[in-house]
Amino acid sequence: MNNLPKIALGAWAWGNDGTFGGSLTADTLRPIFDKAMENGLNLWDTAYAYGMGTSEKVLAGFVKDLPRDSFLISDKFTPQCADASSPTAMKDMIEMQLKLMGLDRFDIYWIHNVWDAPKWTEELAKYFEGKDNVPMIGVSNHNLAEIKQADEILKAHGLKLSAVQNHYSLINRSSEDSGILDYCKENDITFFSYMVLEQGALSGKYDTAHPMPAGSARADSYNPILDKLEVMNEALGKIADKYGVGIAQVPVAWAIAKGTLPIIGVTKVSHVEDAVKAANITLTADEVAELESVADGLGLNVIRFWEKEMK
Repeated sequence: MNNLPKIALGAWAWGNDGTFGGSLTADTLRPIFDKAMENGLNLWDTAYAYGMGTSEKVLAGFVKDLPRDSFLISDKFTPQCADASSPTAMKDMIEMQLKLMGLDRFDIYWIHNVWDAPKWTEELAKYFEGKDNVPMIGVSNHNLAEIKQADEILKAHGLKLSAVQNHYSLINRSSEDSGILDYCKENDITFFSYMVLEQGALSGKYDTAHPMPAGSARADSYNPILDKLEVMNEALGKIADKYGVGIAQVPVAWAIAKGTLPIIGVTKVSHVEDAVKAANITLTADEVAELESVADGLGLNVIRFWEKEMK
């Protein structure tokens, strides 16, 4: 698909799971959607798992009166949300999601995680084999061997793997070190990077004097390493100053410079405005190398509890 924007917008928090507070409603999210569409950021990443349909329903309300070719929807098959014992689990999930969103097709459809993934990839392939309007098919949170396996399963049904979505940031480049990025480039697979800002740790908003609010999973992960993150954010700040942007725009611009398509969660209009600025920055090879040198020198491991090393 050649019409992808430089950045996808994530509607994970639109599921109102409490991660970012419980004050997100369709009314508060509507201006965010409108601002994004005005600026050509029209790729929306959602999943049934995000609030058991809540995120999808909110998004459906926003796209229902728009021309179908004016927006792109990325949705997911989450095995844990399906009736695994049913022989029609894949069909049931996809068609339930399409109905929920009032759509006749998705633009990208993912196997959300590796739980029994070969089985579900096979089911996905069987569902789309020979159909019109086949979306880009992707896998998320897969390592290189699992990605290759998914590709083989799809090829056996006349389909291809078109997308991979993994945690990827300046301080977690395991998808690069393991050869996943190279494999994607060689096989015309779009690599979607999520958590490029490490849930705010690379935004310049937090430091040893201003830690993340205690009691959250991200605080448990990042507060103990804020001294090292200060060093990273200082390096990001120098480049941000050069381009006249905020620190948070630089990790996103870095992810774009690496040939990936970052997914940015948006819960405020300012998040969209920041994404637009990031999409307009083109870092030099020297700037990319400089940032990576600083990151590598910190020796951080920020693989989260739901993930694994990609090597």
